[in-house]
Amino acid sequence: MMAWRTATGRTAAVLLTAVLLISLSACSPDAEPAIEFVQPPSCPAGQGVTSAGELSAALSSAEPGAVIVLADATYSGEFTITRSGTADAPITLCAGPGAVLDGGSTDHGYTLHLDGASFWVIDGLTVSGGQKGVMLDRSSNNQLTGLSISGTGDEGLHLRAGSSDNLVEGSTISGTGLRSPEFGEGIYVGTAESNWCDISDCAPDASDRNRLLGNSISATPAESIDVKEGTTGGEIRDNRVDGAGTTAVDSLLDVKGSEWLVTGNTGTAAPIDGAQVHVILAGWGAGNRFSANTFAVASDGYAVLLEGAARSAGNVVECDNVATVSGAPVPAFTTNGTCRTAG
Repeated sequence: MMAWRTATGRTAAVLLTAVLLISLSACSPDAEPAIEFVQPPSCPAGQGVTSAGELSAALSSAEPGAVIVLADATYSGEFTITRSGTADAPITLCAGPGAVLDGGSTDHGYTLHLDGASFWVIDGLTVSGGQKGVMLDRSSNNQLTGLSISGTGDEGLHLRAGSSDNLVEGSTISGTGLRSPEFGEGIYVGTAESNWCDISDCAPDASDRNRLLGNSISATPAESIDVKEGTTGGEIRDNRVDGAGTTAVDSLLDVKGSEWLVTGNTGTAAPIDGAQVHVILAGWGAGNRFSANTFAVASDGYAVLLEGAARSAGNVVECDNVATVSGAPVPAFTTNGTCRTAG
């Protein structure tokens, strides 16, 4: 005999109430609707996720070669990656333009944190909120492409704690520094010497050979790109930077590391200078090369300013860098030193 036929009146009432509650909950306007996974055409086929819980689980269990694909939805919370792919089998995290990681409060936390995670391909994500949007610690050989980062408390994207050989390409960063304007860089590489003991056991933070290519950075109250002492051999190429919202510093780019190549960048509305080189610590701020950059500078600015000891530290400013004032090139403002003809 079926159980429901022998239930007492009280038991039947309880069962009926439970069924009604479940039905009402499913129909409630406050219930979170289920997200149907639709494969973004820009992503390879892989494990589809539709919720923050599914995303966290996928990140925590990913094996080399895995592909994680986000449905168009908002994923609220802070997401941490600690697993690694390999050179031959990187892990891919891909999304269409409607997938948003929302870190919430700009007072704390990292919306997306790669912590000891290497050989990832992260493509197409929109990242908002958090004290920092995307943070890499001890994470190398990653490709971050086509990201959109905005609305952060401090930096938009930070490569730190020995994070080397990473590529940041074709990404858009804006609206940083909502908590602390002076810390609102678009892209920040390395660590200031004053914080080395906290981050890199009192040694230089060797976040080396990172490449920043073809990004668009605007509305950052601090520098669009800031590379710190202790970093070596990186590349800043073909980026478009806009200083219209830069209020806490006096240049679009700031290079304190060594042997960086800065080439083909275009900058508008520089607060004073397009790029500056500083020797913060002996042995750093040396051997950098600037070529084919165009910066719209202030009437007292330079395309590339070599500050103090940076003028005698082997930094090269080629004569094809261009400073414009009110739209007109001003060759005398190419640099405060002597430019060098390429070749």
